[in-house]
Amino acid sequence: MTAAKDSAMAAPTLSANGLAVPTVPTTVLLVEDDPLAAQIIVDALAGATDRRVFLVEWVTRCAAALARLGTGSVDVVLLVLTLPDGQGIEVFDQIFAAAPQALILVLSSASDEETARQAVQRGAHDYLVKGHVDAHWLPRALHYLIERKAIRDALKVSEARFRAMSNASPLGIFVSDAKGACVYTNAAYQKISGLSFEQTLGTNWSVAIHPADRQRVLTEWRAAIQGEEPFQTEFRFLQEDGSIVWTRLNSAAMDDGLEAHGRVKTVEDITERKATEMALHSTEDALFDERERAQVTLNSIGDAVLSTDPDGNVTYLNSVAEAMTGWSWKEAVGQPLGEVFHIIDGVTREIAADPVRRAIKEDRTVGLAADSVLIRRDGFESAIEDSVAPIHNRDGRDAGAVIVFHDVSKSRAMALKMAHLAQHDFLTDLPNRVLLTERLAQAIGLAKRHRKQVALLFLDLDHFKHINDSLGHTIGDLLLQSVADRLTTCVRASDTVCRQGGDEFVILLSEIEQPQDTAQITEKLLAAFALPHLISGQELHISLSIGISVYPDDGNDVDTVMQNADTAMYHAKASGRNNYQFFTAEMNARAVRRQVVESGLRRALKLGEFLLHFQPQVDIASGEMTGAEALIRWQDPALGLTYPGQFVAIAEECGLIVPIGQWVLREACRQTQAWLAAGLVAVPVAINISAAEFRKSGFLEGVRQVLHDTGLPPRYLELELTESILMHDAESSAKVLNALKDMGVRLAIDDFGTGYSSLTYLKRFPIDTLKIDQSFVRDLTTDSDDAIIVSAVIGIGRNLKQRVIAEGVETSEQLEFLQAQQCDGGQGFLFRRPLSAEEFANLLEHPAKSRTH
Repeated sequence: MTAAKDSAMAAPTLSANGLAVPTVPTTVLLVEDDPLAAQIIVDALAGATDRRVFLVEWVTRCAAALARLGTGSVDVVLLVLTLPDGQGIEVFDQIFAAAPQALILVLSSASDEETARQAVQRGAHDYLVKGHVDAHWLPRALHYLIERKAIRDALKVSEARFRAMSNASPLGIFVSDAKGACVYTNAAYQKISGLSFEQTLGTNWSVAIHPADRQRVLTEWRAAIQGEEPFQTEFRFLQEDGSIVWTRLNSAAMDDGLEAHGRVKTVEDITERKATEMALHSTEDALFDERERAQVTLNSIGDAVLSTDPDGNVTYLNSVAEAMTGWSWKEAVGQPLGEVFHIIDGVTREIAADPVRRAIKEDRTVGLAADSVLIRRDGFESAIEDSVAPIHNRDGRDAGAVIVFHDVSKSRAMALKMAHLAQHDFLTDLPNRVLLTERLAQAIGLAKRHRKQVALLFLDLDHFKHINDSLGHTIGDLLLQSVADRLTTCVRASDTVCRQGGDEFVILLSEIEQPQDTAQITEKLLAAFALPHLISGQELHISLSIGISVYPDDGNDVDTVMQNADTAMYHAKASGRNNYQFFTAEMNARAVRRQVVESGLRRALKLGEFLLHFQPQVDIASGEMTGAEALIRWQDPALGLTYPGQFVAIAEECGLIVPIGQWVLREACRQTQAWLAAGLVAVPVAINISAAEFRKSGFLEGVRQVLHDTGLPPRYLELELTESILMHDAESSAKVLNALKDMGVRLAIDDFGTGYSSLTYLKRFPIDTLKIDQSFVRDLTTDSDDAIIVSAVIGIGRNLKQRVIAEGVETSEQLEFLQAQQCDGGQGFLFRRPLSAEEFANLLEHPAKSRTH
């Protein structure tokens, strides 16, 4: 044996002593820097029998091993992982990368077996513990490992060959283990099932069966398995994209003669064959289906159908015709038409002419007279409408006729009912506006001829919406029916009670002698409605607001009388509800004014006629401006600058307060951000929020969107809400206020003390500011009650750590009182009147001018 150190030259060859080298010896590359250990291994391999000859090459460094592996084939690598130029698992990774096909055994010390095991996990075939190597055991171990590797390599080749053959097959192949779990599928199966190998691995073969086929197939499968019979079936695969593939499946067991090791299933795509079969079945069924469809259709339609041959004998009746004539199909076939289809003139009672002969003679579709009556076999009569058409064979000759007819008795009754519904309210069955208008026109005509008067009462149910919203529409509908009944009992039979819609009713009093006669009936109505309505076990109280107009004093035509009664009703509501008002010319002027304002507000929104003024809020102790309230103004082209008191109430009535409020919010935020962008020391701006705005869905998102669009920091926005708004639904209000607070918006209660508040809820609301209503501030120096209230509010605010601002401060005496009570802030003419945006910007630009004392 010869041992050589690493060099740039090839490593020396150590061969077995005295033995002839076989034609193809096993080349072993020993990578070991310990000469003694290397010699033990060489000696052990030198003593191998003639079963295998080992040609050992020995190097002492990783670099030399890599160089050798790069020059030629090496069968076995015996590798030490502690070398002068490399340590640990990194040495193995380099050798494995250079000789991935070689048999690599790690030579490990007893103290470093963990590293050796890591190497086995990364690709080494095994490891040997140094010190346990001997001449008898090492050659045998190498021989065994080489043979095992050869078997594995052969198995890989065999598997590769199998996969190639399998993937070339047009049949899908699914192989499962003894437990039924998938271990292999070929390309054809993957295409047919629409599932990749990874999707099927470990799953059952039935996973992709169409849900409509699964139960049947699995039942057949279990029966075959239990009887140990061959299994064959056809079913559909449902692919992930919804495609359907028809397949035929065969299954066979894999066993070694002793026990089963799994099953092999072949799957054939038979979609095209199934399509052909289905097309054939479809063709065969077409004629049958057509006949059945015609029969079912004729029996399903609402009309009766009867056919005859050219001689006028019956050949067919559908089920409706059987019921209407009293003849069954089997009984009627072959009978003369006149026996089965017995029709007479409903006016003269004479037998009607044969319609079939007429249709065949004229070769066209003909109809019966509108007054034709069919006499059923038992004598029952029904009014009918029908048409008769000739039938021709393929040669164009007459083949008979078909009669289509139906009972019009119900339709005539329905026409009468529809006429009633067109003129009556569906819920209360009272006359509706259409019938009222007609009757009012008739009453005015009669009153004109007889020199009488006609009164019209418009009634609105007070606070009905609250009942409807709180108790539900079912209770609301029952209440409306009860109201209708009570109204009807309060008037004469000659009068008309009408439901306009919603909670509005109208009463027409025809031919009254004088307007005061109406007052007696109206008083009777108010008294009747003082009693509760018993609805579903609940006593519900509802009052009336009644407006009255009288012909001819309040109008000479239908439209004027109705319009004026409506105007008077609105005046009754505005006068406190539960009362009646006769129409006056002043009401008409007010209604006209309201309409003008409403039209103007719609124009103002569209053309941008609104503007904001800003009234400073000051710190009472220092006199410095701490905020401002944005106040809306309307620059009307005709009326000039218009203040909120002249249009806000109308805006609330006509539903414009929400879009106007949204404009105020956006404009106030835009203007404040513009001041900030101009470098001015801006202050928070407060705006009033109406009840309609606050309760509108999307209110929170609307505030958030305006802040986002304008870029205004939320701390510069303060929202003012009244007590009544917040206490309407305190729980819901608290949620909205907390959400606004989370945005960073400031919150104030406006006109504090004028509404009803629960101090428990006031404590829960995240309020920053309490604003004392100016009605208390106005007389606080002369009215001790007002002074007490103002002092109490200031105390509440101080205890709740809320800022208190007094509104309407106009005199120095009021200011002195507020200073003595340590009120935080004030707002009013004593400090500043509301300013335009330009004037307020000048105030921000010169802060000293904003100080008031």
